[in-house]
Amino acid sequence: MQIKILKSAQADLLDGYFFYERQKEGLGNYFIDTLFSDIESLQLFAKRNRKVFGYYRQLSKRFPFAIYYKIENEDIVVFAVLDCRQEPKQIENRLK
Repeated sequence: MQIKILKSAQADLLDGYFFYERQKEGLGNYFIDTLFSDIESLQLFAKRNRKVFGYYRQLSKRFPFAIYYKIENEDIVVFAVLDCRQEPKQIENRLK
């Protein structure tokens, strides 16, 4: 299985990077490293996660973020990486 990260998810990761980098220098890099590690783990656990709003969802191990993805033609396609502290309705609208 290959992992494809759509531009929308890349933008989410970049937003998260800047948010955490403003909190403390270097924290943005740690955020990116952690989330990419979480995304890479999908190769092992992709089908074990439950579906939320029509997407599989994997929670990050260290940050309050969730990775939303689908399995298409044996590839893992990451559509969004969203902050879980949002209202669920905002997350649902973003994923539509």
